[in-house]
Amino acid sequence: MTSTTSATSGSSSITQALGVGSGIDLKALVASLVDAQYAAKTSQFTTRQDTLTAQISGLAKLKSGITGFDSALRSLVKGGSLATQPTSSNSGVAVVSRLAGAKVAGISAKIDVTQLAAAQAATTNMPVGATEGFRAGTLSVVTGSYVTDAEGKTSLSATRTVSVDIAAGATLSDIAAQIKDKTGLSASVISDGNGQRLTIKGATGASQAFEITGSDTGAGGLSLATLSVGPDATGTTVGTKAQDAVVMLDGARFTRSSNTINNLFDGVRLDLQSVGTVTIGTASPSNSLMQAAQDFVDTFNQVKAVIAEETNVTDGVLKTDSAATAMMRALGALTTTRLATAGSGGPQTLADIGVSTNRDGTLSFNTATFNKAIAADPAAVEALFADGTGASGGGLSAALSAVVGKLTDKNAGLDGSTARYTKQQSDLADAKSKAGDAATMLSTRLTSQFAAMDARVAAYKATQAFMTQQIAQWTKGND
Repeated sequence: MTSTTSATSGSSSITQALGVGSGIDLKALVASLVDAQYAAKTSQFTTRQDTLTAQISGLAKLKSGITGFDSALRSLVKGGSLATQPTSSNSGVAVVSRLAGAKVAGISAKIDVTQLAAAQAATTNMPVGATEGFRAGTLSVVTGSYVTDAEGKTSLSATRTVSVDIAAGATLSDIAAQIKDKTGLSASVISDGNGQRLTIKGATGASQAFEITGSDTGAGGLSLATLSVGPDATGTTVGTKAQDAVVMLDGARFTRSSNTINNLFDGVRLDLQSVGTVTIGTASPSNSLMQAAQDFVDTFNQVKAVIAEETNVTDGVLKTDSAATAMMRALGALTTTRLATAGSGGPQTLADIGVSTNRDGTLSFNTATFNKAIAADPAAVEALFADGTGASGGGLSAALSAVVGKLTDKNAGLDGSTARYTKQQSDLADAKSKAGDAATMLSTRLTSQFAAMDARVAAYKATQAFMTQQIAQWTKGND
């Protein structure tokens, strides 16, 4: 009876007691029976899990390769090194650069820079202490251009007037902060060893001249009149006057308010550095274009190798994945995709500049064909690498981006396959969990059944031992 109680007291007690009565290793027997029941299914789960993991990893490799290819080409194109660039014969006079997205061609001009644009700057004459306060009052700030009338008198033609109220006791630093905040002028306090002085500066250009009139409404401090700026002011000195940049182009005089000029030549930015003469021209990116074509071929072949490995018909983990197998066909079509707008009669595709497809799907680059094409029509070759949009007519980068967009589509592309395999992983995990629960239930049921059997066997053995003992006693008594 003891063994029966032990077998039914709990799963751990049952497990420990199994085989006590029968002498059979019932614990191992239960485990073997459960394993036999679920071994095949467990093996299937493991195999399927390994396959799904490999497929998701393979898709990640393909996506990384193709998106990296796309990103690198897009950065190269947007960087501007594949487009005709403006040139300057003297960067000490003017530095030139191409505006983003602009087409620069056929520029040849001589420019005389006769004056640089400058900003008016005025500085107070008398240094004051950092904690010295000014009287309450107003600073009237007028911005505009100086004009000369028929009598030769010069005055400021105002375009903007701002009043800045100054509180009693305001320091030079307080006033500088208010000027910056309310007028847009630059104002800073500079220490000169004897105290502090205020410097006020406007924007470049003749129309950015300014005058300041300080008026006191209180007493007991420094006068705001010492901060006045203008022809009659005695408290400040104008160090530089506001003026425009002046350039002569083909005998014509042009003025600009800034030394950065974006509208003298289409698509070209000029940063004037000093007075002088400079010749502006252009330089073709022939060598850069050839290198870009070669780099495209090399990178294409690297991506193709990854695709071939993952979709190998013998052991490729993605050999049955439609999105993966479609990649090579989509990329291969790039060599014959029209990349530039038709009409010029020049090259329109990669094949036209020497990029061809080999029998194994890789690409090769014929530099002789490229040199011939660029010698005949450099602008047309450059157009193939333009920073455009769309799958056709916008340049190679746009065409590749369009292909990548379809290949990584969340429904039909690589992302769609990844989502599908991830869902299958989740379903597989649920199935494994259910199978595990079923195996546990079977183990519990068999353990309970064998425990009951073992208890009965133990009881039979106990009865047998008792009867054997009694018979022995009886036999001994008869002797």
